[in-house]
This record gives sequence, structure tokens and C-alpha cells, in this order.
Amino acid sequence: MTKKITQIAFAFCIVLLLVSCKNTKQKIQEHVSTYNNSASLIKGDNITATAAKGFLNSNKIEIRIETSLEENESNKLTYSNSFPNLLVQMIKNNQISKSLIEEGVTFDVYFLARNNTIIAQKIIGKEELAVLLKDDADANPEEKATAKL
Repeated sequence: MTKKITQIAFAFCIVLLLVSCKNTKQKIQEHVSTYNNSASLIKGDNITATAAKGFLNSNKIEIRIETSLEENESNKLTYSNSFPNLLVQMIKNNQISKSLIEEGVTFDVYFLARNNTIIAQKIIGKEELAVLLKDDADANPEEKATAKL
């Protein structure tokens, strides 16, 4: 009887080891790989390319969104104001992972002109995520009401 219990316990431990959770660094690598594999599907006005890069030692993912836009004050103003909406859509599409942010990973997102100068940039950590989601909920109260149904 004891031998049987020991065998069952051993088998259970082996199963737990095989199915164990991924650590944050593995999740970062997986997220970056998934993002880059689907980057060709990410389309938008003026977006020419996008790519993610993981920095495992600093728990950071950098996302570069390259555009065909000129670098000028008008574009900087326009896209700086609309950039948070793009970020919210990326969060909703899991291109920016809420679960990784909650594990302490930051997302450094760049919106670049065609000469690779920064038009807009945002570092998204736990606090910034909360602000973006709150601002989106305040701006779209009908979505919030629908979500309760």
C-alpha cells in the first residue's frame, strides 16, 4: 500500500514538473516571438513595419512601430494625441500583455517617422496601464455598460 502511494505521489510530482509554469523571461521571449510572427498582419494608416525586442535582464519589451510619416510638429502633435488610443487597442489585442505588465514587465513603445525619429513614445508599466485603461473606460462608457451585460 505504501509502495503504491509512493508511486502515485512520484508520478504526480513528475506531472507537476512537466506542466510547471513558465517564468517571466520565458513569457517575454514567447510574447516577442508571437508579436514578430504576426507583425506582418498589423496594418494601419501609414504603418510600414513593426517589431518587438525583449530585454530579459531588465524585464522590458521594446516595440517599434515604423511609419511613412514625415517628422514635423504637426505629425508629432497629431500622433502624440492619438497614440494612447493605439496603445489601448494593442492592449485589447494582447499585443501589449496585461499579464506580463502585472508581473513587472514594462513595454517601451515607439511610434517612428520614416527617418526613424520618434513621433510618440510611451513606457507602459503597471501605473500607466491603469491610466490608459481608465481613460479608455471614461471615454467609452457604452463599452463599459455592454461589458456588464
